[in-house]
Formats: sequence, structure tokens, C-alpha cells
Amino acid sequence: MKLEGLEIFVIGTPPPGWGGRYWIITRLTTECGLTGYGEVYAAAVGAQAMRAVIADVFARHMRGENPENVELMFRRAYSSGFTQRPDPTVMGAFSGLEIACWDILGKARARPVWALLGGRMNEKLRAYTYLYPLAHHEKAAFWTSPEMQAESALAAVDQGFTAIKLDPAGPYTLRGGHQPGMRDIDVTERILGAVRAAIGTRADILLGTHGQFTPAGAIRLGAAVERHQPLWFEEPIPPDDIPGMAEVARALRIPVATGERLCTKAEFGAVLRAGAASILQPALGRAGGIWEVRKIAAMAEVFSAQIAPHLYAGPVEWAANIHLAASIPNLLMIECIQTGGAFHLPLIGHSLRVVEGFVTPPDLPGLGISFDETLARAHNYDENDLHLQMQEAPCDYVHGNSFEGGAPRD
Repeated sequence: MKLEGLEIFVIGTPPPGWGGRYWIITRLTTECGLTGYGEVYAAAVGAQAMRAVIADVFARHMRGENPENVELMFRRAYSSGFTQRPDPTVMGAFSGLEIACWDILGKARARPVWALLGGRMNEKLRAYTYLYPLAHHEKAAFWTSPEMQAESALAAVDQGFTAIKLDPAGPYTLRGGHQPGMRDIDVTERILGAVRAAIGTRADILLGTHGQFTPAGAIRLGAAVERHQPLWFEEPIPPDDIPGMAEVARALRIPVATGERLCTKAEFGAVLRAGAASILQPALGRAGGIWEVRKIAAMAEVFSAQIAPHLYAGPVEWAANIHLAASIPNLLMIECIQTGGAFHLPLIGHSLRVVEGFVTPPDLPGLGISFDETLARAHNYDENDLHLQMQEAPCDYVHGNSFEGGAPRD
């Protein structure tokens, strides 16, 4: 069994675009006709440039190889060009291809991917969703409205979710991190207070930030909201400042979470050694793929850290997250787009779903999804924007985030 063919789908997401502007899905084919799907979560270059990177990684390191040899192929890609260090673009390309290898291997053995990773540790996976506007909400006002956020939180909890995430803490820009303004702290505190009052103790609140702040600024904000007992403070400062994140973790009584922008065990290992976070959030389409994240989860066990796989992407990465999560003992929860995502679900034939706040890992072979190539081709994305776009200046807003394209970050 050898890898032979590659097809890349770049799929534009219809409004409201939850999950990003587009998703990059890979399909690998073996000489014997087996196919597998993966997803690339790499956002530093445009979609067409990313196509070329994926094709190069496949041709250079994977074509003609047995899909079982994921460790060998990882080392080839990781070390390419005399690097031997994390590269988010190359690792993103490899991650999507590696996930497709696992889909092939599961299909070849008529077993779900989780069965190849050590078996099923978790029968059901606790899920959480970001808060999104309800149908009657004014989208632009939603992100900084305590009343609307509380109403959305209550609706999610009534659907069965036992954790919900929100990011009300002011803009994230290419100038981060910065000190939060008093208005940012006030809006954040009032929103968390309104959400806590609405849901009581029925669910955990996850405070999502995205590297907005300096360590001192993150500590100020965290201290203001500690009384609302958020389960985590996500990426409070830019992800490359590991000592600063450790400073935040030591200063607050809120667990720090990080990982969506980190690649491979090298970067996650540095976070664990520094005591910078006790909750890791790898994005499987960026961090190195399923096998690499399985290693990251094992490292985290030694440091009493838990795993909460990140998702602001499409349904193939979601499926990979589910199989990884099913197999590890230190799972906290998995991120979902609402109860599965209005466009995510039809793209995989509704083969996965969130029921009463939990996901049941599939028993079907491979990733256990039915990918709709016709629907994917009908939403082909041929523009050259980035998957996500940061605004330039923190001053270009009136209370709250400014999201290009109208979509929140994740």
C-alpha cells in the first residue's frame, strides 16, 4: 500500500462563515484505490499559496510511501531544508496530509482511527461551543452586549452544553499585546457577570482571549473576572512569550489555556516545562497531525495538564479531534461549532453531531465521515484572502472587536 494521488479542496464557507473564510481539505489516494481525507489549518499565507505548499510537501516527503509510516514522513517534513524546528506552514500542510493517512489506515483495517491509537478511553466527549448571535440579535452589537451574550449562553446551555466560550475583552491586532483599557475590563466583567447570572452553575465559562495583552495587562483583566470562576483564561498574551504566560499563570487563580497557534511537541513541551499553561489546545491541522498530538497529550499527562483540542476550521479537523480525544486519558473537552455547524454537518453527511452537549466517537472505519465532494466543489474558494485577518490598530473600534468579514475569531 503506497500513497499515489493528492487532491486539494479549498472550500469557501457560506455566511455567517463560522469556522473561517475557507477550509483546506486534502484527499489522498493509494495505489490500491483507498482514499483518506485530512484538513490543513495553516493561515499565514493565502489559499493558493497553501495549495502549492501542500503539493510540495506531499511530492517531496510522502508520495510512494506507505501511509503507515507517519513517523518517518513527519521527520522528513520537520527536518526539510535543514530546519528541524516547528514551521506552522509546513507543519500545517503535513498535518492535513497525515490526518488523511490515518483515515486510509482505518479504512484498510475496517477500524475507526481511535482504535489504532490505543483504543477508546472515553465513551462520550464533553463539548463546548463559542457563543454566537441568535437569529434575532444584531450581529455587530452582540460581541459587547451583556444581555445578548447571556441570552446566547442560556440557549446553548439549554441545548445541553456544559461549557461555553466567549471573548469580550477588546480587539486583537497585529500590535498585541497591549494593556486593556478600563472600558475593556468593564465590558468583560459585565458580560461574564451577566452570563454567570443567566446560567448559574449549569455550565463552565471559558474566557477566550487571543494573545491581546501584555502579562501585566492580562493579570489586571484576570483579577477583575476571577470572581466569576471561569474554567480557563485562553491565550492571555501572545503565544511566543512563554515566560510571560507563566507569569500570568502564577499570578491568577484561573487556569491558563493555550495551543491553537503552537506546532509540534517542541513548542508544547516548552509551555509545559515553564508551567505556562495547565490546559493545552492543539489544532490537529497545524500542530503536526494526529500522531504528534497524541505525543503532546502523553507529555501533558506527566505535567498534570489536560487537553482540549481547538477547532476553528472545518469538519475533517473536527473528526480528527474526536478520534484523538476518544483515545486519551487526560481529555478535558473538545471545541465544537455550535451543535456541529450549519455547513460543517452537510459537508460530512451529518455523520458526526453534538447531542445534549456531548459527542460520541464514531465506530465506522477511518475518521467515520462521509465527505461530500460535490458540495465541496460547489463552494470552491478561488480568492486569495487569508483564512483569518487581524486588524491593524487597537484604536479603530468602539468597544469590542472588529472582525473582518463579520465573523468572530473562534
